[in-house]
Amino acid sequence: MATTPKFTIPGLTPEEGEKLAGILQERLNALNDLHLTLKHVHWNVVGPHFIAVHEMIDPHVDEVIAMVDETAERIATLGVSPMGTPGAIVNGRSWEDYSLGRATTNEHLGALDEVYINLLKDHRNAQEAVADLDPVTEDMIIGQQRQLELFHWFIRAHLESTGGSLSTDGANSEKKAAQAAHDAADVTD
Repeated sequence: MATTPKFTIPGLTPEEGEKLAGILQERLNALNDLHLTLKHVHWNVVGPHFIAVHEMIDPHVDEVIAMVDETAERIATLGVSPMGTPGAIVNGRSWEDYSLGRATTNEHLGALDEVYINLLKDHRNAQEAVADLDPVTEDMIIGQQRQLELFHWFIRAHLESTGGSLSTDGANSEKKAAQAAHDAADVTD
């Protein structure tokens, strides 16, 4: 929830700064939620591929935390106060809380595939929304998107068959994606 700043970056009106900050606040909420979700998965993943997935997640958590900081500082640069409290995250999100607890690597990776599909779609929409307003903000979002897409590829590499099919293909929720990934792992094990 942005408020019209008393100042913003040169070349923008306070109203444009407010609009950008509002878009970025939504990304801040999503990235904060992602960081916490990834740590949750890191702590709750089990199964034969435990160590590979457990250790794959932590470096990306660090990248996401850097994105959180970068996004919050951009909001502040625009003259608006970034909101990073748990209440702001919960109140500002349009998605349900991550649905898995202790589960196999394939189940968590299946659910994370769905998380990243939605997160990346929203990031791309944010990039398009800021494109005509501010190239610096757009560049920041594009850089974040690059790293998020790379990690999404890491997730999908675990879910992909040698023929190129994803075990989560057609799933439209975390639980369905987790179940599809689980079922596919049972077939190959």
